[in-house]
Amino acid sequence: MITKSMRIGDIIRTYPQSLKIFEKYGLDCYECQVADYEELEHGAGVHKTDLEKLLKELNELIQS
Repeated sequence: MITKSMRIGDIIRTYPQSLKIFEKYGLDCYECQVADYEELEHGAGVHKTDLEKLLKELNELIQS
């Protein structure tokens, strides 16, 4: 399960298929050096992304 406190870089490495969700929300995290240190909640806030919707889609993706 992906949580808001997980680092974006860890999510992408563990679940590479999550890139398409990040891209959908305009989070080009795979190109960002901060991704290894930034928690999902912070990244979503910086990009003005609905954290709950993002988490829901990420978790649905990895559970399918």
